[in-house]
Amino acid sequence: MSDSTSHNHSRMFTRRALGTVALGAAAAPVLAACGAPSSGTSSKSAPTSLPTQPSKPVTLNVLDVAGNLQLTQPILDAFKAKHPEIVSKITTTTGTAPELAPKVQAQQQAGNVQIQLVLTGTDGLSAGIAKGLWYDLKPYYPAFFPDLMANYQPAAASMATLAQDQGIELVWYPSGPLLEYDPAAVNPVPTTPDALLDWAKAHPGKFQYARPRNSGPGRTFLMGLPYLLGDSRPTDPVNGWNKTWAYLTELNKYVSSYPAKTAAVMTNLAQGTVHLIATTTGWYINPRALGTVPASVKVAKFDNLTWVSDAQYGVVPKGVSNDELSAALRLLAFALTPEQQAATYDDGYFYPGPAVKNVGIKQAPAASQQVIAKYGEPEFDSWMTQYPTKNSLPATAQVTAFDLWEKKIGASR
Repeated sequence: MSDSTSHNHSRMFTRRALGTVALGAAAAPVLAACGAPSSGTSSKSAPTSLPTQPSKPVTLNVLDVAGNLQLTQPILDAFKAKHPEIVSKITTTTGTAPELAPKVQAQQQAGNVQIQLVLTGTDGLSAGIAKGLWYDLKPYYPAFFPDLMANYQPAAASMATLAQDQGIELVWYPSGPLLEYDPAAVNPVPTTPDALLDWAKAHPGKFQYARPRNSGPGRTFLMGLPYLLGDSRPTDPVNGWNKTWAYLTELNKYVSSYPAKTAAVMTNLAQGTVHLIATTTGWYINPRALGTVPASVKVAKFDNLTWVSDAQYGVVPKGVSNDELSAALRLLAFALTPEQQAATYDDGYFYPGPAVKNVGIKQAPAASQQVIAKYGEPEFDSWMTQYPTKNSLPATAQVTAFDLWEKKIGASR
C-alpha cells in the first residue's frame, strides 16, 4: 500500500505479541564480501567484510515511510526480545515517501547518518535508488540471506528485482487497481475505464484517488491504466502511455482534488464527500476493519483486470556503521522467517502480505484470521489466480511517471 506507502495510516494498530523463532540466516563469524557498493552521496564506503553480529549491541533507528510498522512492529519487538546481543534498543519514527530522499541525503552530506533502517514502498525505494542513497546488499546475501530469491513466492521474487539489490523485500501483495464504492450511491458499478469516465462525468467531484507519489492505491491506479487501456508500452510512461495520459486528462475534468494521502481519500469516502475511489485489496479490508470506513462499502474489479503488484522493503542508508549494518541485516533476515512472515497478514492492510513461500492464512495469528474472515472479499483469492500480475514500474520509470502525473494532472489541482 505503499502510502507504497505512501501507506501511512492515521491510527496505530494494537500489537499482538509473537513467539520468537530462530534466525534463518547462518551465523557465520565474518562475511567476506565479493565487492563493495559505491559510496554514492555518502563519504563512507561500504565495508568489504562484515561480521554477522555487531561487536556490541546497537540502537537501530527505524524510519517508516510506508505504513509498514502496521505489519512489522511485532517482528521488531520479537527480534529485540530474542537478540539482546544484537540490539539494545529499536526506535521507530514515521514520515512520508516524498520526504525520505531529501532527509537521508542531508544526513549523508553532513556525515551524520542517524537512520539505520528505512521501511519503504516502491516510491521511497525508487527515489533513493535514483539518488544513490542505499547500500548494495548483494555482497551480504550468502551470510545473511541464503537462498533469498528462491524463498520468495514467484510474484514476490519478481517484485524483489525492483530493489536492484539495494533493499530486502519484506511484504508483497497484488494490490489492484480496484474500485471501492458506496453501494447506496453507485449503481451500476463501473467495471471498465470508459464506464468509470462516464460515471465521473455524471457525478462530478465524486470519484477520487490520492496523488500517486505518496499513495499505494493512487500509483496502482496510475500504473494499471496502461494495461486496462491497451497502451503500446505499459512500462514506458514517456513514450508508451498516450492513451493513459489522454484518459487521465479527461478524467481530471471531473475530479475535484487529489489528496496527499490515501487515508484522506478513505475519510472522504466515509463522510460521503466522494462515493467512488481507487483502492487495493489491503486498503479495502483494513479501514473497514478499523471502522474508519463503513463496513457496508463494497469493492469491484475492472473487466480484464491486470494486477499491478506492490511490495515494501527494508533499505539501509549509506554511511551507517559496520555494527549497525550488521544488526539491520540480521533484523531483515529474521523478518523473512515463515513464523514472522505470518504476522504480516495483520488486519488485512497489505493482503495477503507474506513475501515468502508457503505462509498461509491458517499460520496467521488468530486475530488476523478473524479480521480477514469478517472484512475480506471472498473473491480476492480467485481474482489473484484468474488475472495476470505485473510488477510495478522500475525505479527510474516510476519516478518519471510520478513527475509526469504531477505536471500533466496534479498541477491543475
